[in-house]
Amino acid sequence: MREYDLTNARWHKSSYSNGEGGSCVEVVADFPGVVPVRDSKVANGAVLIIGASAWAHFIDSAVAENSRCASTI
Repeated sequence: MREYDLTNARWHKSSYSNGEGGSCVEVVADFPGVVPVRDSKVANGAVLIIGASAWAHFIDSAVAENSRCASTI
């Protein structure tokens, strides 16, 4: 299993994270080939390492689903 040094990583919190301390996701956007993802409430906890292409597909799907849901309201 490959290890990634996240010591100096610049984490970015999702703009959709709950402002009351819940549902918070943070990502590192400048890692080559992967996107580290963590729960902002547990900064020293586990980090998911997701392939950049899989992450891009996930984001594209989430945006498309959000647009689809918004158009049915």
